[in-house]
Amino acid sequence: MTLPVTGSQTVGPFFRIGMAPLLCEELASADVLGERVTIHGRVLDGDGKGIPDAIIEIWQADAEGEYARVDQAREGFTGFGRVPTNDKGEFRFVTVKPGAVEGPGGSTQAPHLVVILFMRGLLRHLLTRMYFADDAANEGDAILRLVPAERRHTLIAKRHGTSAATFEWNIHMQGESETVFFDV
Repeated sequence: MTLPVTGSQTVGPFFRIGMAPLLCEELASADVLGERVTIHGRVLDGDGKGIPDAIIEIWQADAEGEYARVDQAREGFTGFGRVPTNDKGEFRFVTVKPGAVEGPGGSTQAPHLVVILFMRGLLRHLLTRMYFADDAANEGDAILRLVPAERRHTLIAKRHGTSAATFEWNIHMQGESETVFFDV
């Protein structure tokens, strides 16, 4: 008996349906301590066109550099959120700027967000980080120093507009400005 061959496929049409209950564009409520920041940008393909229907997952520490734990839930802050891109590949979320956290060998890591990207066509998610422009701690961050100097800019969100609390960070999937992705 010969069984029919089923073609391989990625996550399929239920991608957004399965993710929708976990979407959260406000990662910290207004009463959470820390500098509130708005981060916006686009997920772009190799031709610079926006990628619709991607999901950006954010993990972060609070303003004091502490990660939320299940057994120590904090009102208004979980340190986690998922944000979809729109038809133009744009995303936006509001959170608090994280504090520095402990790094490898007892070093200190600069304030950053851990970002995981899910999208059609990816069989495995991609992992990257987003750092904040002009943060003095970036220079000494052990993970950021692993990235060649000429590529570090792909991980750094720049202040945008007149508000010091608004940052722009674009994720480039391919091309000259391809974002640095880390092995998982």
